[in-house]
Amino acid sequence: MSHTEYNGCELPDDLFYDLDYVWVRPEDDGTFTLGITDPAQTMAGRVQYFRFRKPGSHRAAGKPVARLESGKWAGGIPTPFDGTIERINPAVEADPGLVNVAPYTDAWVVVMRPDDPEAALERLHTGAEAIAGLKQWVDRYDIHCMRCAD
Repeated sequence: MSHTEYNGCELPDDLFYDLDYVWVRPEDDGTFTLGITDPAQTMAGRVQYFRFRKPGSHRAAGKPVARLESGKWAGGIPTPFDGTIERINPAVEADPGLVNVAPYTDAWVVVMRPDDPEAALERLHTGAEAIAGLKQWVDRYDIHCMRCAD
């Protein structure tokens, strides 16, 4: 996985981003894995609680697939496209703090099946454009990522 590092934040350049706090990875079976970015988990602080929508739930774009709570922040994780939740991550359900350690790998949040796979990535950004947008986000909130290295 090739990635840019900025202010200590990992920004993989092969993922798709909503340029707020969600990353998306297309899978070979037509599903999409969603998670939260390194800068977003840093801003949230230690995640203490994760509440998922049930697998099989249909979510419209912008609606939350899960809700997280930390000492500093509580909020929903929005899906960037209309689709159905196929799977939730049992590891994150069991240990919400995993998001603070491995936001792009072990701590993915949900797997979604989009209603329209062709249009699923339309509102998302990838590559150099995404990295530039994420760097602006990091600057705007003055974020410096620090994580427990594995």
